[in-house]
Amino acid sequence: MCRWLAYSGPPIFLDTLIFKPENSLATQSLTARQSVTTTNGDGFGIGWYGDKPEPGQFRDILPAWNDSNLHAVSEQIASRLFFAHVRASTGTPTARVNCHPFRHGRHLFMHNGQIGGFERVRRELTLRVRPDLFPRLQGTTDSELFFFLLLGHGLDDDPAAAFARAVGEVLAVMARAGIGEPLRMTAAVSDGDGIQALRYASDGRAPTLYYGDAAGPSPDASVLILSEPLDQQTGRWTAIPQSHLLSSAGGKVTVAPFSPAT
Repeated sequence: MCRWLAYSGPPIFLDTLIFKPENSLATQSLTARQSVTTTNGDGFGIGWYGDKPEPGQFRDILPAWNDSNLHAVSEQIASRLFFAHVRASTGTPTARVNCHPFRHGRHLFMHNGQIGGFERVRRELTLRVRPDLFPRLQGTTDSELFFFLLLGHGLDDDPAAAFARAVGEVLAVMARAGIGEPLRMTAAVSDGDGIQALRYASDGRAPTLYYGDAAGPSPDASVLILSEPLDQQTGRWTAIPQSHLLSSAGGKVTVAPFSPAT
């Protein structure tokens, strides 16, 4: 399984979260504390918003803990909203196009988890991608495919409804294929203004997900959503419950129950 974080708030340099904390994302890429997979060395990626509506993106297949380019870039880029991800492959190749976050237009998306029995439903799910979006698919992961299903289900208009429809569609396809393995995921998406983050598993055993203030109590509200805490300050981090969707905009956070559409 992968590890990721999403930040929004006053602009900060990316290395503030990727490299500097006690349990930074780079540290988690080598020795994750709350992941099924301790090492997440199958590539990394960052996506950030600047002056343009479309996000920047930098991805590579090297381990994040040992990539000098990631370190050099992250200490020079400051952003008000960014995603960072370290990958542990669940079976698809280690390739740049399979590294998160993925982007389309003004959206960024990243994911941790797996569609159970993906190889048995991959063809049908791929054919459900909206025809105008299909040419933009680049990689072979269930993560990118789920992102394009989200886009096709109205992500621009209603992210919560898009998540419900996309998860419901995947579960229905899995059920028809007789797949007993679960769908487990944490996922985040942004349009450059807000962030939506989902923690869900069809068997009630979703990967960990937390949120908190990136700098502790501060006059300038910031929100950090992440796979596992960056330090031992337990009062700083709030676990997102199973089957809940977090929405963040303007420093305000709401966490609401989530159910797939039927």
